[in-house]
Amino acid sequence: MNPPTPEVRALIDLATGQFPPLGTTMTDIAEVRAFFAARPRPAGPPLPVARVTDRDADGVPVRVYEPDTRADAPVILFCHGGGFVLCDLDSHDAFCRAVADATGATVVSADYRRAPEHPFPAAPEDAYTALLWAAGTYPGRRLAVAGDSAGAHLATVVALLARDRGGPRLAFQALYYPMLDPTRSRPSHRENGQGYFLTADHLRWYWDAYLPDPGDRTLPHAAPLAHADLAGLPPAHVVTAGLDPLRDEGVAYAEALAAAGVPVEHHHYAGMFHGFLSMAGGLPEGAGARATAFAVLRAALADH
Repeated sequence: MNPPTPEVRALIDLATGQFPPLGTTMTDIAEVRAFFAARPRPAGPPLPVARVTDRDADGVPVRVYEPDTRADAPVILFCHGGGFVLCDLDSHDAFCRAVADATGATVVSADYRRAPEHPFPAAPEDAYTALLWAAGTYPGRRLAVAGDSAGAHLATVVALLARDRGGPRLAFQALYYPMLDPTRSRPSHRENGQGYFLTADHLRWYWDAYLPDPGDRTLPHAAPLAHADLAGLPPAHVVTAGLDPLRDEGVAYAEALAAAGVPVEHHHYAGMFHGFLSMAGGLPEGAGARATAFAVLRAALADH
């Protein structure tokens, strides 16, 4: 594994300094969230979107981004990352604005319940409720799910739930460095477990908060990589990063989707780290990867 470039190393160090030391010196959830909320906010005004509204999706708070008022604009349900424990509508506001602007789609960002107060299956059930609301609110439109990290996990599970419950037909799933394996046993967890922003300690803390009952860790909707039947899922785009502890499970999931007959496009960025799509402003390779990811999503949602 090649070391990160000086530019990437500087961004990793900056992100690390703005993130709570989860699972080591800081374990109290209120303290963690207070630390997280106090992080510096992005400078400058947000990317303009024609209309941004906070709504109630049958009990699940959502933020809806409409880049235009076309009656046939596709719809993306977005699930934010944060290890099922952190982040919210505000933390991913800039990313959702960028998705809406680049794809022309209406983005519905779901503020699902978080662990440890609300462990599995609260988050996927909330995300699925938001999907049903989106399908009912915007009938007849092409519909996709997307997410980053733990949000990508939720997007995969929402796709499974839609298939298994006879729910809305999904045209696509966009999975950015997905967090899918509670065993944390793959080589990238050891190779990249320290020093690249997301750590092995973070991931252990996240999974323990989300799946406190060991018996849940073999359920398909809790561990989709190892235990779910992936046949019949919508086409997928998987993005992985070489310096990410989650690298190997993302690669494995792309391979498992393909083996199940699901069309999948996988882009791997060897020199990037977890979360890089949201921090791509100062990295040409990161900016290019984000443009590619959004272009893939836009093309998948275009009328056919």
